[in-house]
Order: sequence, then C-alpha cells, then structure tokens
Amino acid sequence: MSPISSQTHAISINPATGEQIGHYAFESAEALDAALTRAAFGFGKWKRKPLQDRSRALTTLAGALRDSSEAMATMITREMGKPIAQARGEIEKCAKLCEWYAEHGPAMLNAEATLVEGGKARIEYRPLGPILAVMPWNFPIWQVLRGAVPALIAGNTYVLKHAPNVMGSAYLLRDAFTRAGFADGVFEVINVTPEGVSTAIADPRIAAVTLTGSVRAGMAIGAQAGAALKKCVLELGGSDPFIVLNDADIDEAVQAAVIGRYQNSGQVCAAAKRLIIEEGVVEEFTRKFVEATRQLKMGDPLSADNYIGPMARFDLRDELDQQVRDTLEEGATLLLGGGKVEGAGNYYEPTVLADVTDRMTSFKQELFGPVASIITARDCAHAVALANDSEFGLTATIYTANVALAHQLTSELETGGVFINGYSASDPRVTFGGVKKSGFGRELSHFGVREFCNAQTVWLDRR
Repeated sequence: MSPISSQTHAISINPATGEQIGHYAFESAEALDAALTRAAFGFGKWKRKPLQDRSRALTTLAGALRDSSEAMATMITREMGKPIAQARGEIEKCAKLCEWYAEHGPAMLNAEATLVEGGKARIEYRPLGPILAVMPWNFPIWQVLRGAVPALIAGNTYVLKHAPNVMGSAYLLRDAFTRAGFADGVFEVINVTPEGVSTAIADPRIAAVTLTGSVRAGMAIGAQAGAALKKCVLELGGSDPFIVLNDADIDEAVQAAVIGRYQNSGQVCAAAKRLIIEEGVVEEFTRKFVEATRQLKMGDPLSADNYIGPMARFDLRDELDQQVRDTLEEGATLLLGGGKVEGAGNYYEPTVLADVTDRMTSFKQELFGPVASIITARDCAHAVALANDSEFGLTATIYTANVALAHQLTSELETGGVFINGYSASDPRVTFGGVKKSGFGRELSHFGVREFCNAQTVWLDRR
C-alpha cells in the first residue's frame, strides 16, 4: 500500500503525538464544479428568504454547535493542538456569535436615508453571491464563522476552503449546518489544491473572496481576485505591540500580557508579540512577566489542566526556533525557555526574550508561537514610534492610568484596532481588521455584514 501523499490528500497529523489521524483526498475538477453550482443555486434561494428566516436559521445553528461542542472541540485539539478548554471556549464563542447576529444582523441591512430632499433616495444593501473563503488552522471554527455568519445573514452563500490539517473540523462544521436545516449550497466545503482555489476565484459563480493567512498567501489570493475583478477581504499577519507606560497597573498588565501572548500556544494573529515597556517599569514588568510565564502548564492538550499545547505544524516550530536563535545571536537575552521540547510531540517552550531592539529578528518579523519579546521604550512617544516601526498593523494595546493620554496615542498608532487597558480580542460588536501588511477589509460588526453587499442607490422620481 503506497503512502498517503500531501500532493493528493489533505493530511491531518496530531501535533501532540506526531501521528497521522486523518487524510482526505483532494476533490476533482468535477466535484469542485458541482460545489460551485450548488452554491450558485443555493444563493438564488437563500437571498430570497425573509430576513427573519435567515435569522432563525442562525439561532438554530447556535444550538447545533452546542450539541456537538465536545466532538468539535476534541477534533480541534487533536488536529492542531489547541488546549481542550480553549477549544471548548471557541465553540461557545461561535454559538454566541450566531445568536448575536440573529438578533442584531437584520437591522444592519435596513435601508439608509440620504441627504436628498424629500426622502426620495436611499441606500439598500443587496448580497453579492457565493463567497469563497480560504481559512487558516489556528481557530478552525471561529475563524470560519466570524466571516461566514455576517455574510450569510446578508443573503450570501459561503464556500469554505479550509487549511489541509483541519479538514476534520471543516466537515464537522458542515455537519452542524446540515443538522441546523441549512439547504445544500448555503454552506459548502471544498477540499482542493491551490490550483483548485485559483480555478474557483476565476469562476464567474464566485462573487467575492476572503482569506485569513500569511502575507504571502494574501498577496497571491489578492492578485488573483484583482485579476478577476472581484472584491476581496484579507486578514493577514500581525506583530502586535503591547505598550506598558510607567503609570500602569503592572500586575494587571502582566496578567493581560501573558494571556495575550500565550493563548492558543501563541498562534494568534492579533497576539501581544512585541511587549514595549517604558523604561521606568521595565525591570518590574519583566520580572513579574517571566515568573507568570514560568507558571504556565504545558502538556497534553486534551488535559484541561494544561494552558500550553503543541504547535500546530512541525515546520512552523522549526521556523520559530530559527527566529529565536537568530534574535539571540543578534544580542537579545534569553530569560526563559528558548527551545524545542524533546519527544514525539511538537512542543516549544514558553519563551521570553529581553533586550530586544528594533534591529532584531523578533522585532521585525512575526513570531507565530509561544515567544514574547520585551523592548524598552524611553517614553510614550518612543513607545508609539517603536509600535509603528513594523510592516504590520493589526491591533495594539496600551496600559496606562492616564486614559486621556491613551486616547491621544491611539490616533498616532497605525493599527486597525487599539485596546486600552485590555488585551486585543475579536468580538462581533466591533469591527476587526488591519492596515499595512496586515491586510484590508473588515470582519464583524455591521462592517462585516456589509463587506459583501452591493450598496445599491435607489432614487425615486429624480427629474
């Protein structure tokens, strides 16, 4: 029996053990064509459903997610190593997302009045059609639904191409849609090669494209969408600054920084990757941060006692390890961790690098794993300059007792979001997205609903 090849199959490997736990053959051109046909046909029916029916369908989906929560959370943990408590939290967050849009989404599609006299002109929001979504592995369910749910309430259909290592999660999600009563074509899952993705982007049945992933993937998908003259949303990498000023509550800042950096084993685009600390408190912050990080339990992600699990892919651990080595060779100080954990699993020690400067690898590049870099700022102006000295611009955090100053600094930060005295997070009530090489377009809130809508002008009796 010949071995399964990644050229012909999406392969899932349990990063906690190194064992292959699933393989899924890439679909043929005929199967892709059939999926796109279903999505296009489904769109014709779904967009005509009354808004209240689409809303009720999302409420039903929330229940289906909760009913299969343990199975889905376990699959997430086995496929990409997320600690089981965090995986369960991801499913519950998705259920709440569905319920929130079921309640608030319809109002976001109300026609808007214009300044034309007599109220004779307005803007109405119409769905575009089937949306192709190319999604990553780090939040296998949340990342999909935070894009899909706003698009679906608007009347679009969704075609998911998930990361190869989490196809088991993708199929469980599709099953949840089926149990919730969604018709064929409303939520499709395709398992195709990059060539299949290119085919789908170029296909006239696909109306728009969204991708969450690396800068390199975003450049490729964005170029193809542009060549096809299709709207796209790109949510790419981040090297988010976490600024702590001299007057901050250090204990609170440390607690937030540990969560912000090490949740999901550090594999979060909007994680607190560069800890920029004003020099008056850098010594205290560093000491307390290292001690708090040392207390994090790492091990079997299926054990609820462990906060740090394995990294999702072995190649990404190798890349992270090289970035840490390069940073140390450039003059940084290793305070904790700094290496791979021996054994079959794909574990990397929670790591703290200090004395990092703007010339070093961990400052200039995104480190997608459990590694924190501590950078000293002379004052708040220097902290902002360091924060902006990046090709990325996803989110930023500021810890300070002077909220007025924090609000002043937000206008100078080149990021899509700023969190004052709280670590960054995605929430359906507020928009999410970045600038610079962190991408463009927005997810969540009413922006997420309208991203894939035709804002149609309706003007009565213009003479």
